Amino acid sequence: MECNCIEPQWPPDDLLMKYQYISDFFIALAYFSIPLELIYFVKKSSVFPYRWVLVQFGAFIVLCGATHLINLWTFTPHTRTVASVMTIAKVLTALVSCVTALMLVHIIPDLLSVKTRELFLKNKAAELDREMGLIRTQEETGRHVRMLTHEIRSTLDRHTILRTTLIELGRTLSLEECALWMPTRTGLELQLSYTLRQQNPVGYTVPIHHPVINQVFSTNHAVKISPNCPVARLRPAGKYLPGEVVAVRVPLLHLSNFHINDWPELSTKRYALMVLMLPSDSARQWHVHELELVEAVTDQVAVALSHAAILEESMRARNLLMEQNVALDLARREAETAIRARNDFLAVMNHEMRTPMHAIITLSSLLQETELTPEQRLMVETILKSSNLLATLINDVLDLSRLEDGSLQLDLGTFNIYTVFREVLKLIKPIASVKKLHVSLSLAPDLPEYAVGDEKRLMQTILNVVGNAVKFSKEGSITITAFVAKPETLRDSRAPEFLPVPSDNHFYLRVQVKDSGCGVSPQDIPNLFTKFAQNQSTATRNSGGSGLGLAISKRFVNLMEGHIWIESEGLGKGCTAIFIVKLGIPERVNEYKLPYMPKMPTNHGHTAFPGLKVLVMDENGVSRTVTKELLMHLGCDVTTVGSSDECLQLVSHEHKVVFMDINVPGTDSHRITSRIHEKFAKRNERPLIVTLIGNTDKLTKENCMRIGMDGLIVKPVSLDKMKSVLSDLLEHRVLFEGI
Repeated sequence: MECNCIEPQWPPDDLLMKYQYISDFFIALAYFSIPLELIYFVKKSSVFPYRWVLVQFGAFIVLCGATHLINLWTFTPHTRTVASVMTIAKVLTALVSCVTALMLVHIIPDLLSVKTRELFLKNKAAELDREMGLIRTQEETGRHVRMLTHEIRSTLDRHTILRTTLIELGRTLSLEECALWMPTRTGLELQLSYTLRQQNPVGYTVPIHHPVINQVFSTNHAVKISPNCPVARLRPAGKYLPGEVVAVRVPLLHLSNFHINDWPELSTKRYALMVLMLPSDSARQWHVHELELVEAVTDQVAVALSHAAILEESMRARNLLMEQNVALDLARREAETAIRARNDFLAVMNHEMRTPMHAIITLSSLLQETELTPEQRLMVETILKSSNLLATLINDVLDLSRLEDGSLQLDLGTFNIYTVFREVLKLIKPIASVKKLHVSLSLAPDLPEYAVGDEKRLMQTILNVVGNAVKFSKEGSITITAFVAKPETLRDSRAPEFLPVPSDNHFYLRVQVKDSGCGVSPQDIPNLFTKFAQNQSTATRNSGGSGLGLAISKRFVNLMEGHIWIESEGLGKGCTAIFIVKLGIPERVNEYKLPYMPKMPTNHGHTAFPGLKVLVMDENGVSRTVTKELLMHLGCDVTTVGSSDECLQLVSHEHKVVFMDINVPGTDSHRITSRIHEKFAKRNERPLIVTLIGNTDKLTKENCMRIGMDGLIVKPVSLDKMKSVLSDLLEHRVLFEGI
């Protein structure tokens, strides 16, 4: 029997079983691989909140895989043990599956809330992205603002600032047009002054009270306006739709002399108008950050314009100040030149006038010593009085000039008040006796004998006031009263600037001079202290005088911190001149060496200074001869020279006094004095050096003392004065007349 080796085909049921077997194997393989992946996930995810659920899933999957794996043995005859294992695996799988299903009922809501939170976080993330976008936009805007500000503030020229603003805004915002409308001089219109695209814009004008302009000026934000608005029609009309237009105001802060075409001079806050236009026929619109950029740039433009205005004003003020300084410097130089010329003129005229006056007074005083008839003696006395009045006038003019330029200063020292008034009385009585006027002096018992002040200025003030009373009185009497002013009587409503301050170190001397003269009308009293002013009444018009006495007296009184005024009830009723001056109280009177006071000579004989060898140096021949005659009349042995070289050659130890008549002590006098000091090393062998000078200022005295002179005498010099001068000079070996 022949054997057939071809295997029979599997029946369909067996084929299905085969497929199930293979499938169970792969299912078991897949089930066993999934727990491994879950274990890896749990290990890597440390924040996953449902680890125990994953464990259940892992157990469920493992059991399912084990069931499918055990099921492989059930396709063939199997033992009861396999059936038991299979049963246990399915029971466990069913149990774990049920527990897992129940757990999912509780887990799903949590999973849904997680989804909600995830959505919330996504929204927050999106919002944060938008905010970051805004921040980046703002940063970009700020960067543009800083860039534009840097460009705008790179110059302080107003026109450059405005032109740069338009160019930079147009470039940054890609504008089609940008324009600036400025207020006109009248302030009633806005004029097109700058544009971005047009080099020379036509000066269009629009009324400043246009509703759109008022709307823009009423807010500090950029405002969108219609492209058809008059201020927005910057480009010719075309077939394209115009772009969006915004306008913003530009503050013009504190403008002054700010002219563009006919810009006004503005002192109050005004506005210009800036118009910005986007490209035509485009869908682009203005964004918020762009409007903020425009507003920020506008503020920076306002600040830059204000700085430019301040700079222009400061430059203008500096130029004006420089011009004023140049003018003031020129005026100062001219004034100094004029003062020097005046001082030089006064110095020369002082010397030139005093030199002939010196000759007249000296010769007249010498003539008085001769035998004269009464008529001749009267003539000589008249010459002397007239000469003294002329000398007083010269002093008044020179003192007034120094008072006005502030160069005159008080020469303070201790002096005898009683002696001052007695000397005034001696000087004024001869003049008053000619007019048959009775002059009386009344000094209060409490008046101090000594005081500290300027003796010469006080005496000159009293002489001026008393002389004024004598001049304007034809008959009657003149009374001079002096006393210490009481504190309650010092204040005077007529002089509010006079503020006396009582103290233990000083007192106020009150002097009253009352006359029975022609009097003064009340309306003329204020003019009496004006220089060259005189009372214009008929009775006094021919009384003579220069009109300087009271003017100088007022200035002297002011220097002595006092006050002077005149009281009169009217014409024909006389008047009273009153002045108050401040004088110091000396601490120890006996220790003060009182200055030289002229002594009245008792003998004019030729033996006053017999044999006293004197050397006289004077460039003026007449003055030299007069001084020689004066000294010879006093018994001196006089030698005269006309130059400094002759003086240095002839001076010897036999000469006791050297008189030098020098115009202005300077290099020549300094040289002569120094050479004489060098020539005579011992002081007791050196002659006394005295200058006869016409200049009476304090600086002259200080210069003479500095260069080593022993004395200074102011011309003119009379016979009595020269005798007193020589006596005091030989006694004290130094003499400087009060200056």
